[in-house]
Amino acid sequence: MLQSSFSLYVITVLIWGSTFFAIKLQLDVVDPIVSVAYRFAIAAAVLVAWCLIRRKDMHYTPRDHVWMATQGFFLFSANYIFIYLATEQLTSGLVAVVFSTIVGWNIVLGRLFFATPITAQMIGGAVLGLGGLALVFWPEITNVSLTDRAAQGLALSLFGTILASLGNMSSARNQFRGLPVLQVNAFAMAYGAAFTFFYAFWNGVPFTWDNSIAYISSLLYLAIFGSVIAFGTYLTLLGRIGAGRAAYATVLFPVVALSLSVVMESYAFHHLSVIGAGLVLLGNVLVLAKPRHFQWLTRK
Repeated sequence: MLQSSFSLYVITVLIWGSTFFAIKLQLDVVDPIVSVAYRFAIAAAVLVAWCLIRRKDMHYTPRDHVWMATQGFFLFSANYIFIYLATEQLTSGLVAVVFSTIVGWNIVLGRLFFATPITAQMIGGAVLGLGGLALVFWPEITNVSLTDRAAQGLALSLFGTILASLGNMSSARNQFRGLPVLQVNAFAMAYGAAFTFFYAFWNGVPFTWDNSIAYISSLLYLAIFGSVIAFGTYLTLLGRIGAGRAAYATVLFPVVALSLSVVMESYAFHHLSVIGAGLVLLGNVLVLAKPRHFQWLTRK
């Protein structure tokens, strides 16, 4: 179980970290909101096809569909809409810092909805991770002035983060009820795509398409790897180790994205980013390790 959970965690972090560069290739001809709808429509189609080929049970009660739609709304639609809107107001680094607070929101909401215990170890790891991530993106943070535009971006990104955390809670509830991750994701992504298409249509967003290789290849990567595979591994991990610990992947993947930027975009590390990355990794170990690994700290 431990090795399996560790593998799921690594896969989630590496894939989601690499999606930052893929998303950048999406932001040109097609409106980002429409690209989100395309992404989850493709992901849902792939998952449904796979479930049918594997003859998975696709029959669920109306109540189950309500909860799958709830998961789709929060996790595969609404939170993406607000995060994309926030990136129009703020730098991507600051949005990433705000979104990483999902660790804390998952711990709080997990306690509220599922009475999940909050340990000092989890809090300490989260604080180290958030502090380290702030150092990684410190130049971007210091370059943001607290204007009305920045304040609006902060509010949007924070609200999007809370919506994503509610999506995590919905997924945890579905798993606690014994619903399989694969089929639930298939339906939830379909619902999420439908919600996003409706949002775009309601707001008059043009439904355009980009035939470039860069757009199509990045869209397929985001749909298959970033959505089908990564969300499958992450939500399975969430069901195994809890929302608070699973969400720590969202603290680490921006560091992965930053590392890729060194190679792909000639990003230059500064001394604060090196220290920050070290703190994120240390916090990661603290959150994921079993309490018995730290018993030596209390020995007399």
